[in-house]
Amino acid sequence: MSQTPIEFKGSSFTLSVVHLHHHDPAVIRKALQDKIDQAPDFLKNAPVVLNVAALSADINWKQLQQAIIATGLRIVGVSGCKDEALKRMISRAGLPVLAEGKEAKSRSDAPAPEPQPVVAEPLAAKTRIVNTPVRSGQQIYARDADLIITSSVSAGAELVADGNIHIYGMMRGRALAGASGDRNCQIFCTNLAAELVSIAGEYWIMDQIPEAFFGKAARLCLQDGALTIQTLN
Repeated sequence: MSQTPIEFKGSSFTLSVVHLHHHDPAVIRKALQDKIDQAPDFLKNAPVVLNVAALSADINWKQLQQAIIATGLRIVGVSGCKDEALKRMISRAGLPVLAEGKEAKSRSDAPAPEPQPVVAEPLAAKTRIVNTPVRSGQQIYARDADLIITSSVSAGAELVADGNIHIYGMMRGRALAGASGDRNCQIFCTNLAAELVSIAGEYWIMDQIPEAFFGKAARLCLQDGALTIQTLN
């Protein structure tokens, strides 16, 4: 038994990031509700991070926060905030202001060291392989890696990968490739009957998958920012 009442450990969770591009709380609420209605099993009461990089301090943050909460989404933090006044409003609302990886750069007055010549070596691609069926309620996450499933994926199961996803059995669950934002990722499936497919946040629910590809071998990718599908030869 642990000698301390609590213990801090690192972990990884997949969160949706909502990028706000409008200041009107009513407009934001309607747009969010429309998205939730399209995929209630995926988005209802979902924890989300808000990205406010496109907003300024000249907004009613309290009303905006209430509009988002009214849709049932759970705000766990705010990212992309560069305006100090807006940061103060967010903090007063009790929400953490998150620093994204690209923004969390160390600041130093010391001059940067001279770059040293390096010999470029090809990096070995990381891949996580799962050879057993993925059952309903299970989530498989391949961090900084591709994910290969050699068996079936049941309805209610979830596959998440920062890279590509390959499924060589019946796919009935949810597949989210490019979870870290890589829009070049793809999903390859030999029998597509998914509840939801997503690449870098762009998603289709089951009813949006073209009927001609349902139950068939298919490949999904992003083209011009939109999900596209083609036959997997």
